[in-house]
Amino acid sequence: MRWLLRMSRWARNPPSEGRVRLGLAVIALCLVLAGAEWMGWLPDWFALSPRSPRP
Repeated sequence: MRWLLRMSRWARNPPSEGRVRLGLAVIALCLVLAGAEWMGWLPDWFALSPRSPRP
C-alpha cells in the first residue's frame, strides 16, 4: 500500500529533469564499473583486500 501512495505522489509531482539525469548517470557508472570488473580491466589497487572474519 505504501508503494502505491508513493507512486501516486510521483505521478502528481514528478522529479525534475536534472534529478532524472543524475539517477541515470549513477546507474550507468555502476554498470560500467561492474562490467570493467567482470572483464578484469580494473587494476589490483581498486579491489578490496579480503579480511578475516572477526572472532
